Amino acid sequence: MRCLIVADLHYTLPQFDWLVAAAEHFDLVVFAGDALDLASIVDIRAQIVVVKKYLGLLAARTRVMICSGNHDLEERSADGEKIAAWISTVRALGIASDGDDLLVDDIMFSVCPWWDGPRVKAAIARQLEAAAARRPARWIWVHHAPPANSPVSWGGKRFFGDTELEGFIARHRPAVVISGHVHQSPFIKDGSWFDRLGETWVFNTGRQPGRPPTYMVLDTDEQRALWLAAGQAEWIDLAAPLQRPAQPVTSAPDWLRAVDRIPDPFLARPAAAAG
Repeated sequence: MRCLIVADLHYTLPQFDWLVAAAEHFDLVVFAGDALDLASIVDIRAQIVVVKKYLGLLAARTRVMICSGNHDLEERSADGEKIAAWISTVRALGIASDGDDLLVDDIMFSVCPWWDGPRVKAAIARQLEAAAARRPARWIWVHHAPPANSPVSWGGKRFFGDTELEGFIARHRPAVVISGHVHQSPFIKDGSWFDRLGETWVFNTGRQPGRPPTYMVLDTDEQRALWLAAGQAEWIDLAAPLQRPAQPVTSAPDWLRAVDRIPDPFLARPAAAAG
């Protein structure tokens, strides 16, 4: 299975356009949170309408799952905790979202919400505990915040990860945890897009402006993870021990050549005739 992984698009519509165009080349699209942007001048309710239309287009092309991030929280629960209530509505599009555990081939995916307080944090603990009782050999979590005290959550001066996630990983030892949230980690000294905590590989896609977005590809058949950003293409062997640095991609697979050819609709538009 070949999984396309993105996070932190923050209502950047050219990146959503690219994602829709690229989706058909993958068996699964994993969106690890922050589809919306609380700092945008566009009202959050309007953002939700637009993003759901994009998610519908994605779901028409391939399987999709999405977890909430801190920028996706649009209301408060009865307990006063910030939540992304809109995320659960994408199930009507056939998309797995917060709180779902989904078996795809022989891999279980657990999609975890962003937690703002003890109620949602406890719900994540219950979700993972229940899923652990029926986990297959390969178990992948989608959780917007990366684990604390890891290069994937290094912000340059301190770690910005989730200490609770560290404990969940130590307890359940999933195969992979997919995250985002700390935009700069893959690009700065002492940061990285990958790490290994015991038996668990942890990833953070990072974020750059422009089109396409920074993205990862997880190939579960070849046991490889690839990370692609502007001017960078790297991969690691998931069947080998942790090694740094990652290897450069020297031979582009067919899917990478295909997504590299996705045109920018703005640049491809004919220039207006001179008047």
